[in-house]
Amino acid sequence: MGFEQWTRGGDVARLGIDKEFLLGFAALEKQVQNRVLDVFAKFEAATHAGLHLEKIGNVRDDRFRTIRIDRFWRGVVLAPDSGDTYTLLRVLPHDDAYAWAQRRRVSVNAATGRNEIRDVVAIDATLPELTRRAEQAPSRLFADVADKDLRRLGIDEQTLAFARVLTDVRQLEMARGFLPPNQWDALFGLAAGMTPEEVWAEIGAASEADRASFDADDVVAAVERSADRVVLVDGPEELLEVFRHPFALWRVYLHPTQRRIAQARFRGPARVTGGPGTGKTVVALHRARDLASQGVGRVLLTTFTSTMCDSLAADLDLLVHDPLERERITVATVNKIAYDVFRAWQPQPTILTDAEERAVWRTATRGLGLPFSESFLSEEWRQVILAQEILTEAGYQKARRAGRGRPLGPRQRAQVWAAWRQFDRELRASGRWTHEMICVEAARLLERAPHRPYRHVVIDEAQDLSPVQWRFLRTAVKPGADDFFLAGDAHQRIYHNRVSLRELGIQVVGRSARLTVNYRTTAEILAWSLGMLRGEPIDDLDGGLDSVAGYRSELHGPVPRLQGFATWNDEIREAAEQVRAWIRAGVAPDEIGVAVRSNKFAESLLPALHRLGVPARLLARLPEQQPAPIERAGGPAVAVGTMHRMKGLEFRCLTVLGVGERQVPAPGAVTPAGEDEIAHAQDVQRERCLLFVACTRAREELYISWHGAQSPFLAQLGPAAVRST
Repeated sequence: MGFEQWTRGGDVARLGIDKEFLLGFAALEKQVQNRVLDVFAKFEAATHAGLHLEKIGNVRDDRFRTIRIDRFWRGVVLAPDSGDTYTLLRVLPHDDAYAWAQRRRVSVNAATGRNEIRDVVAIDATLPELTRRAEQAPSRLFADVADKDLRRLGIDEQTLAFARVLTDVRQLEMARGFLPPNQWDALFGLAAGMTPEEVWAEIGAASEADRASFDADDVVAAVERSADRVVLVDGPEELLEVFRHPFALWRVYLHPTQRRIAQARFRGPARVTGGPGTGKTVVALHRARDLASQGVGRVLLTTFTSTMCDSLAADLDLLVHDPLERERITVATVNKIAYDVFRAWQPQPTILTDAEERAVWRTATRGLGLPFSESFLSEEWRQVILAQEILTEAGYQKARRAGRGRPLGPRQRAQVWAAWRQFDRELRASGRWTHEMICVEAARLLERAPHRPYRHVVIDEAQDLSPVQWRFLRTAVKPGADDFFLAGDAHQRIYHNRVSLRELGIQVVGRSARLTVNYRTTAEILAWSLGMLRGEPIDDLDGGLDSVAGYRSELHGPVPRLQGFATWNDEIREAAEQVRAWIRAGVAPDEIGVAVRSNKFAESLLPALHRLGVPARLLARLPEQQPAPIERAGGPAVAVGTMHRMKGLEFRCLTVLGVGERQVPAPGAVTPAGEDEIAHAQDVQRERCLLFVACTRAREELYISWHGAQSPFLAQLGPAAVRST
């Protein structure tokens, strides 16, 4: 075997780290991870460390090398023909590393200019049988697609020959592991019914001028163009940071379609939508970084809850390495920003709890002898009076009440207005505020201020913001180019808020994009979860209806497991056994989540899991303006929390407990149909969306259970998937 030093001419080599390397590294035992970290830290830290790359015999591509991790493990590296940019591809057992490298070849995609790796042996071995079947089949999968269109999409001669003998999309799905990834994406898009032009846009193909400059043998230049798969690191600190957070860094990769959205320039507000796992949050993160890199003003990256803000801040710290760029980006909830503005006027506001607010409404209702419940009055105030900025009774008498099912005549509107005035007087007399009132007052303060605090606002999970929060944000940034960037999905709305962006002065028509490919959840979990929402009339935040049509995942795994039990204790015991089975299979405890509908269930579940030998921590219940501390059980632990708390998080494996008839939908969260039919329907839909959100937090495996009768949301999916105990 020949050997070659990692360093050339005394210069430290530059490292590219492939996405698949990160995924493989994250699955290794901690001891092996530490050894990998030691090997490559030495490589970065010294020019004469004595570390070597070993050439491999009988390879189809002599640019592959291996590096010794220990006696058992080897790293597989792509070495350039010239230059100092190396790419770490895999960490595998010794024999597997050699076998992997001997089967594969690197090429540069003619349409995208990005590196891709194919299993040449698998393609050659599969082709004869596929050819035999094709000769007997009445038609072929790509019979209607011309060779020139396939070549324009980056399909090279070997893959073209393979594509021409395919007769069924299942054959293509089975070939995903050995075809060049960019080419497989193009073929899958065509097989799914997309036109060549649509596939061209989806794969992020380069311009004709750029394509003419591609060198099919220059893998170093191709690495530079492969940001959707490879992250380049400079220096030991960046390298160690990558190894410390492999899964987190993997999440901030951008597909070329996502990159175009993140880096586009717009003349006003813009929006990206998409189902769970399609990368909306990743786009929002890159959008914030891109705007900050322009250096023309401060950027606010915001969302609805503190849990999601913490996650955004952590991902942004991985993504942004320039201290000046990071300093330009503020990450905080909308409420937190509003409180900061408000406190300049009133330093220590007293905030009502939900229970205290209901008590004030109840007092007002009883004192005036009104025929309304406190929940009805609270929602009428939020959804009509506050939403439309109504300041007078005359204005309320004329107000539209779209989405409010209970009709109100002039006399009843006068009664509602009297209740609101009583509510407002009581709070102001006692010096207390609601979150909404603080947002309204903060917006007024900003309107009178000489300058706006931000140049750009990037909003994640935009579907959950209320009208008053939108109006506050509108006052926080001056209208203009690239002022607003919204990322959201109306199918994941889990709070009461419903808005029309146009009515709020945020025009996104002509500046919207939709993501359809799920990069997180397996096709089996996604398809099952989408079944809960098919046929639901979900509004799109802008006066129309959204749809789940077209969402897909290219990942595969086991179908979700559903099981019913007689008692809550039986359900907990089986859930604990499922979690232990995942841990025995090599899933780390902190890669497992347990979701329930209520805080009561979460708090009772935690000690039960501890008794059953499952390390667990609680995603605590706190007001949204405060950071959410986590109760830790010592060391890595399973995350236990409500379905609301799971929003914005993801887990390799997830169990959703208590999905019973009396728990989901939660009775206390649904307006009685007799009080308001429209509100009742909206509440049921919101509960359905909440279960959908919880289930799609799972990346690889999903387990759902209940005790007693199952939730009607599960029953509608059919009994075939259900097992009872």
